[in-house]
Amino acid sequence: MLVHDSAWLLGAGDHPDPAARIFCFAHAGGNPRTFLGWQDALRDEAQIVAMCPPGRGHRYKEAAPSGMAEFADSAAEAIAAAADRPVLLFGHSFGAVMAFEVARRLGDLPQLRHLIASGCSAPSLLPTQRVVDTAKLEGREFTEAVQFFGGLPPEVVANEDLQELLLPALRADFRMVADYRYRPAAPLTVPVSLVNGREDPHIKDAGLRPWQQECAADPAYHWAEGGHFYFDDRPEAVTDVLRSAVRDAPRTPPRAAEHVEMI
Repeated sequence: MLVHDSAWLLGAGDHPDPAARIFCFAHAGGNPRTFLGWQDALRDEAQIVAMCPPGRGHRYKEAAPSGMAEFADSAAEAIAAAADRPVLLFGHSFGAVMAFEVARRLGDLPQLRHLIASGCSAPSLLPTQRVVDTAKLEGREFTEAVQFFGGLPPEVVANEDLQELLLPALRADFRMVADYRYRPAAPLTVPVSLVNGREDPHIKDAGLRPWQQECAADPAYHWAEGGHFYFDDRPEAVTDVLRSAVRDAPRTPPRAAEHVEMI
């Protein structure tokens, strides 16, 4: 069910009056519909909304975004138009960078309450050299290189026909990340939570520390057992964080502090 007349937004279930909406961004090449399976864990506390960009899913006939800036601009516009209640943003890996850039663009939106970034080093450190090098590859070399990041099913690795069908979107996302250029800006004023797998081979403490520069208050750190896709077997590692963030988010925007003259 669409929560608004935007092709970007795919809502889970029929929730006439959820307390909040959580807009979710998938990893590189990922299917955003997979997030809709988390709805049962959130029950009626919040509606999961998957963000489907042009060129993917039901929008496969549309031209894909030319870059991350266009992607984030368009996604932020769609979310702002549907922001009739508290808004939370979640993204994993590539999706976490996108959610971060969208949060920057929604900085003045009173309904924005929380950013949850999963499986992603600080944006100021991106793109990594490994991503840049991988994005340049083609064919079998690309397939083998992306296995480092996980999430590529064995049946895809073994089947060239499946690769021709599924890998173009993944390769396009890698190239989009490889072209990403971080720009310093004012820190986010909303709470930020970072969720990562303890065995993730490319997320280390040193890569997470610079997130502090992006947040007005220190981010909350959550560690789960598993690798880069730690939530595949234990979705509660994410849904528990989402539920807590929703419960901490006020239904109405906080009032601006009164101005006091200092003498």
